[in-house]
Amino acid sequence: MQIIGWLVFGLVVGMLAKGLAHIFIPGKESSGCLTTSILGIVGSMVGGFVGKFFFGGQYTAGWIGSILGTFLLLVIFHMIKARD
Repeated sequence: MQIIGWLVFGLVVGMLAKGLAHIFIPGKESSGCLTTSILGIVGSMVGGFVGKFFFGGQYTAGWIGSILGTFLLLVIFHMIKARD
């Protein structure tokens, strides 16, 4: 059940970050539901690592850290796709 929770959380965070990315990154977004979910899960981990680096201790990303981490991954993802 915990894996399903991660997938749902990743999908929701990925969709929220994708909506935020549409404001700052113009153009067509062609990533699907699976890519959005994976970026959301990995972005949540990135947000947690960045939070631990800056705040130390037992920091967990939470919603805001997860969305910002996913947004950072989306920007990098767009930069890589733009080169192709």
